[in-house]
Amino acid sequence: MALKRQNDMLATFSMASLTDVIFLLLVFFMATSTFVFPTAVEVNLPQSSEQTSAKPLTRVYVDSLGVVSAAYADGEVQQFSPEDLAVYLQTIMAQDTTQHAVAVYADKAVEYGKVVDVLNVGTKAGVKMVLATRAN
Repeated sequence: MALKRQNDMLATFSMASLTDVIFLLLVFFMATSTFVFPTAVEVNLPQSSEQTSAKPLTRVYVDSLGVVSAAYADGEVQQFSPEDLAVYLQTIMAQDTTQHAVAVYADKAVEYGKVVDVLNVGTKAGVKMVLATRAN
């Protein structure tokens, strides 16, 4: 006696679970990419054992040649003289009252005096300056 199967096998594959996984990965990478702060100026930061929890939006860069430049949030990096930097910082602080500090990214090859000059410019502008370092 020949028995026949009641169920036929389908040769299709359901892509629903695969698209769910891809969507979750996309959401994950989009969320984590907002935490990355791209450095527009190549600066070799010194190491430090202590880190601050402040994440300033305004960044001042001092590269290995002593050139000072700055950027607000993800804006374009512009070079500044000390006098122009003070005006720029005062303008940023007047526009964004929620910002309390400015991060200074100084290359470890820069003379100490140049970094102090940038910190003095910020202090005269009434801005709290935070030095950025690499973690140990």
